[in-house]
Amino acid sequence: MSIIPKLNRFDLTMIVISLVIGMGIFGSPSDVAVKAGSTWIFFGAWIFGGIVTLCGALTFAEIGARYPTTGGFYKVFSYCYHPAFAFMINWVLVISNAASVAAVALLGAEYINPILLPQSFQNATGTRLTTILTVLLLYVINFLGIKLSARAQNLLTLFKVIMIVILCTVIFKSDAESHTIAAIPHSGSVITAFGLSLVAVFFTYGGYQQTINFGGDIINAKRNIPKAIFMGMAVIITLYLSINYAYYHVLGIGGLQQTHTLAAKLAGVIFGATGYKIASILMFVSVLAYVNVNILANPRVYYAMAEDGILPPIFKKINTKTQVQEFGMSFFVAAALIILFFVGSFSEMLKYVMFFDTIGLSLAAVAIFILRKKTKDLDVSSIYTIKWFPLIPLIFILSYWFVTINIFITFNENPYAALLCLATYILGLIIYYIGARKKVVLPVN
Repeated sequence: MSIIPKLNRFDLTMIVISLVIGMGIFGSPSDVAVKAGSTWIFFGAWIFGGIVTLCGALTFAEIGARYPTTGGFYKVFSYCYHPAFAFMINWVLVISNAASVAAVALLGAEYINPILLPQSFQNATGTRLTTILTVLLLYVINFLGIKLSARAQNLLTLFKVIMIVILCTVIFKSDAESHTIAAIPHSGSVITAFGLSLVAVFFTYGGYQQTINFGGDIINAKRNIPKAIFMGMAVIITLYLSINYAYYHVLGIGGLQQTHTLAAKLAGVIFGATGYKIASILMFVSVLAYVNVNILANPRVYYAMAEDGILPPIFKKINTKTQVQEFGMSFFVAAALIILFFVGSFSEMLKYVMFFDTIGLSLAAVAIFILRKKTKDLDVSSIYTIKWFPLIPLIFILSYWFVTINIFITFNENPYAALLCLATYILGLIIYYIGARKKVVLPVN
């Protein structure tokens, strides 16, 4: 049974916002400040990152409009390059997404437990228990149907946006601290400082590309996908620039470099003694939205892989009433829960996540050139097309390659890091060809 479109433009806009606004904006500005070493590089990185991200969003908007399909991020690679290449890129992303869900859910539990649980349960066991219950609760909501899941996502996202707006009101408090700690300048060149700053900036802006995985779920996808991506990214860029200015207003660059609990700091200035509790609720809601949208999105990639026969047919089985991939979603949640017990090493894995993302996203954007040729007979009067083509995708692609180079340079600290990344891709190819051989022997009906 194929997927029936049930999500409207507002639903997808909320999904875009939740895919991007996770925990990053409440912590990564500190890392950006460390790498930047100065105010103008700090804000320059966020502004430039917003412009590049908008270019990427517009590029993926046209990709989604020209090729609207379930599991679109996988399907685009398969259609424009080769199924083996598509699997190689996407299998890494699916694993890292499950690990990311586990790690972020664990972090959310650490924030909320002091409010919910008595002191005796505020330990590693209590944190893990809250994490498991959180993931299972969202799993049940998603199991009841994609429309109910989308409504829960809309509510969580709206609450998160409102909370960020409230934190931004700190700039109107006359007694807010400002520029109290001297900044530590970056020791390298301006270009290196800017490039390394963009690593955390792009990580914080990332996630919107998964929107094209919902091509088969969206009503009037060719029109609604690009409009939802554009509206969602406009909201995100506005929120990010606003809250970064609020951070700077209270802490200055020096304070940003030495403060990682940024939301808690702002909440403390606004709400006083209750600020920590407010920040904890904000963090937990952000976690709920992030986990929920990943449970919603990632099984769509499994669906696309199963359509190509690389994964067993059960991964594309759909409940006709709820439009839920019951097995695919259960598999993803199970993977996240299993990884939860090994999540202590995920902090090391994060060093490689952005390296994989910059390569995957830039190559996905390159696909627009191939896709335009393959769909040249398509009637484009009814779909979105990039106005300043090829300038818009080129800005995005070249910027991400610039960041990839800067990440690769940092791998000099660990000589085995680059080899590990290469081995990960090679392993993906091996898994693909094993699956392809089984498909030949046992055709999928």
